[in-house]
Amino acid sequence: MPIRIPTNLPARKVLESENIFTMTEERAYSQDIRPLEIGLLNLMPTKVTTETQLSRLLGNTPLQVHLTLVQVSSHKAKNTSEEHMLAFYETFDEIKDRFFDGFIITGAPVEKMEFEEVEYWDELCSIMEWTKTHVHSTFHICWGAQAALYYHFGIPKKPLEKKLFGVFKHRVDYSNPILLRGFDDEFWVPHSRHTTVDIEDIRKEKRLKLFSSSEEAGVYAMATDKGKQIFITGHSEYDRDTLKMEYLRDISQGKDIDIPKNYFPDDNPERIPHMTWRSHANLLYSNWLNYFVYQTTPYDIDRISRGESTTY
Repeated sequence: MPIRIPTNLPARKVLESENIFTMTEERAYSQDIRPLEIGLLNLMPTKVTTETQLSRLLGNTPLQVHLTLVQVSSHKAKNTSEEHMLAFYETFDEIKDRFFDGFIITGAPVEKMEFEEVEYWDELCSIMEWTKTHVHSTFHICWGAQAALYYHFGIPKKPLEKKLFGVFKHRVDYSNPILLRGFDDEFWVPHSRHTTVDIEDIRKEKRLKLFSSSEEAGVYAMATDKGKQIFITGHSEYDRDTLKMEYLRDISQGKDIDIPKNYFPDDNPERIPHMTWRSHANLLYSNWLNYFVYQTTPYDIDRISRGESTTY
């Protein structure tokens, strides 16, 4: 089934070239089904790239998804044209009275700053509080996950001695977690961050279940009861070349950066990177949409405000 996105969104041509089924607004209205309402708060600087990456994963399921792109109003995008933002994005004020089956909060390149120092921290706190009553299941990525763990549970992020950069082996820690249904015992995930969350802080928080971790990368996947809030510390959505582009960018800026681990064959940046995480990324998002959104969200979306759900 398709993902429903604006007709002229740049991601559409890319997705259709990859045989991802997209649908225009006009065609969607002619179908007698209710699509899943998914919001994407995109805090990444490369917004078009992130839109495409997440649309690809959300569109690779049997469910019709209506994607709403959201921006914070307390920060102006510097790497994406104002025309693009005005054409395709809505502010929180414009969507705060709506309800969403699912909502994604991305990472952001502000992890070296204290949370309270981030320009849009107060607005983000308002959004995270709003998700408690207006979203059936919220999916947090990388810094977005760290920010939410701090806001909701007081769990701090901690600086790493060196940037965690590369693709790392992970294991399934929790017995038969639905979010990781179909995963192998070990799987690979890209990471690119300077901070982490202590695994013991997660284990001490009784409202959280730790699903997966890595010896090198630390905690990876966590959730609250029934998946109301999901936290993913890595970047499963990354394309094959994303880490390469980050590496070349840092090199061009004269930064002291290591070659991303377990990524380039023979650690040679001239060679095509191995992509070892695509299948797990598709499973992760399809499991979230199926088990934590579609099968439990109320058909009458306004009932989300009352905390109602359907048992599967």
